[in-house]
Amino acid sequence: MPLRLKKLIGTVLLVALVVVYAIVATIVAVAQLAESSWVVHLAYFFFTGLLWVLPAMALIKWMAGPRAQG
Repeated sequence: MPLRLKKLIGTVLLVALVVVYAIVATIVAVAQLAESSWVVHLAYFFFTGLLWVLPAMALIKWMAGPRAQG
């Protein structure tokens, strides 16, 4: 697959990942943490705010293609 096409597909998938992840994280927070204290909210949003980086890193690694040898 050409590198330019991989980058286009990866960019679209990355934007979709962030949007869907933010919506799901917010829905879970509203449904499960409605009666929780601010400390629980802070911990949840800190954790979920960092968790999306893992699939994004894998996607970016795929977009970059194989490393040049030499």
